[in-house]
Formats: sequence, structure tokens, C-alpha cells
Amino acid sequence: MDIKNSPSGKIVKAPTGYNAFVPNPLPASFTWNTGLVNSLSRADHILGKLSREGSKLPNPHLLLRPFITREAVLSSKIEGTQATLGEMLEMEAGARVDRNPDDLQEVQNYIIALNYGLERLQDLPLSLRLIKEIHGKLMQGVRGDHATPGEFRRTQNWIGSPGSTITNAKYVPPPPDEMINALSSMEAFLHDRTLPPLVHIALCHYQFEAIHPFLDGNGRVGRLLITLLLVERQLLPSPLLYLSAFFEASREEYYKYLYDVSAHGKWEDWLNYFLNGVAVQSEDVLSRAERINNLICEWQIKVGGATSTLQEIVKHLAVNPFMTISKVAERLGIAFTTAKRAIQKLESLEIVYTVTESKRDRLYCAKKILDILEEPTRVNIRKVWGTYSPHDF
Repeated sequence: MDIKNSPSGKIVKAPTGYNAFVPNPLPASFTWNTGLVNSLSRADHILGKLSREGSKLPNPHLLLRPFITREAVLSSKIEGTQATLGEMLEMEAGARVDRNPDDLQEVQNYIIALNYGLERLQDLPLSLRLIKEIHGKLMQGVRGDHATPGEFRRTQNWIGSPGSTITNAKYVPPPPDEMINALSSMEAFLHDRTLPPLVHIALCHYQFEAIHPFLDGNGRVGRLLITLLLVERQLLPSPLLYLSAFFEASREEYYKYLYDVSAHGKWEDWLNYFLNGVAVQSEDVLSRAERINNLICEWQIKVGGATSTLQEIVKHLAVNPFMTISKVAERLGIAFTTAKRAIQKLESLEIVYTVTESKRDRLYCAKKILDILEEPTRVNIRKVWGTYSPHDF
């Protein structure tokens, strides 16, 4: 570990000889330079626009569903899971998906953990207790379930390239005894309200990742923490904004900025990067949501004064662009033949298309909506750093 004289924390030597990093308690010491002030102003402005415009969308509760699934896929992808958004939506629609069940379960667990956390926030503030509960939901029954779901680690972990050991790891977080004190300080800071909310959230995310309190799942829990803080701080009326797409699209920079805080105290660079991500993702989400909503409105006009069944199916395309006849019949409580006629009508209007030709549970898709959801996130990292791998932090 090449962190030596960091202003962001201290190095402690374990009895067995390795060095570990213990981050200083928050708040951090950083300079409010012009660039950082401008980044915060831009992020606040665009996030405010997302909050206002998002609440005006006719069906924000419907539009949330695919965005939550997209967040789960991208956050899990950062950790190596291969499941795609299309596969998750296909599975939700009732189709069989040719993918490792563990990958699918990990993404599903992320959705479960996020929904659980949002529900618990109604009667429990963000705390170490809630963070552990979320971790329990995230890791239950998947490949990391050996890593004591819902419990902070009692042994040392480290971060490095595959095959690295604790003595040559890129980063070694606090030993268990130091970790408990660091977590207690972080929990107190979770309730601090002296800093601008977005800066507070950025600091909390770094601190959680630096402490790395679980044996597995730290990255995903840390990204869930961002969403939960956005909701708890009432920056959005509903959880519309997720940063995993930004982190995934700029993965090298993400790890570089986090590491440079620990190694060199470069808080301003991390905060600028994080605030840029908030601005980019706010614009991205608003654009996608508006385009999906416009398509739904266009298609509802296209089916005209058709049956309420057709209107309901069209509206549900905002939730999931995939469908099977049997799933539609079950969801709407209608006969299989009625659902079949309705979907065939939508196919004749070129709203949905056949994806699979199997006679049983044929899969249909509103491809225009899927294309919007699957578009890659366009990022603008103004300062390019050297190449770092995901294992570097």
C-alpha cells in the first residue's frame, strides 16, 4: 500500500506487520475554490430541475420501476455481474433468460435492498443499523452470502489486483477495532446538516468506501447510500436519480478520485467529479423519462378510442417494455384470448414487436422504449487521469 503521509487519515500497523489506512472523521478539510462552487451550483440547479419536472410527469411512479432496475444492473455490473437490463426486464415479464442464475439473483437483491431501504426510511433514519439491514438483503442467498450478510466484518479485508496479498494490496481499510470507531464517527456525520446536501452525500460515500466495513458488497451498499441520502435529505420527491450509470461509464476516474482522497487528500477533485455526476445523471434521467412518457402518450393516441385493456397495456410499457400474453392476462385479470387479441393489435400498429417465436409464452417488446433505457450514459470528465483498474480502490 503506497499511502504514506495522507492528510485524510493515518496509517496504522497491525500486529502481523501489514499497514492499514484509517480515514479521519468527517467533515473533511477542503477549499471552496471557484471551480467547486460552480460545480455545486450547476449540480443543484439541474437536480432542482429534475425534482420539479420529474414530479410533473403523468406517471412518475410507473417510470421509476425501469430506472430502479437499470440502477441495479449497472451497480452490480461494476462488481462484475454480467446480467443486462434487457435480461432483467425479460425475466420480470415472465420469459426464460439464459444467464447465470447467480447474476440474476444479485441484481434482484439490489432492487430488494433499495426498496427495503426506502421503505425503512419512513420510520428509521439512516444509521449503522439500517446499513446492516440493507447489506443483509443485498447479500442473502447469493455468491457473497458467505460474507456474513448484515454484519460488519470481524477480520481484515483489502483491495488490490487479482492474486494480490494484504502486504502488497493497493488499499487496506481500517482493521476491525479501528473500523468500529470510524463507523461510529461516520454515523454521527450522517445526521450533520451544516454542509450543502450534495457535498455531504459525496463525503459520506467516500467515507463508507474508505472504511469498507463488510467482507463483500461494499461498493453496492455505498451506492445505495447515495440514493437513500438523496431521499432522506428531500432533494428529490422520489428516487429518480442514480449515479451507478455515471460511475460505470467513468469507472477508471471513479476509482482514481476515491483513491486520491485517501492517498493525497484531493477532496476538491473528488467533489468536482461527484457533483459533475449528479448534473450529468439528472439531465440523463430527465431526458429518458420525458422521451418514454412522450412515446406512451403518442401510442395512447394511436390506439384511439380502443378498449381500456389496450390503454392499460400501453401505459404499462413504461414499467416494462417486454410482455407475454399470459403475464398480461394475469396482471389485468382478463382472459388469455382477450390479452392475445390486444397484443396482436399493438403489433399491427408497430408499437410492440415479436422477440421470440415460441408458441408458448411468446415474448413481445416495445423496442423504442428499450432503446431509450439501454442507451449508454454520456459522461463529460473534464480532467483525464492515468489508467486505473477497478481493483485499484
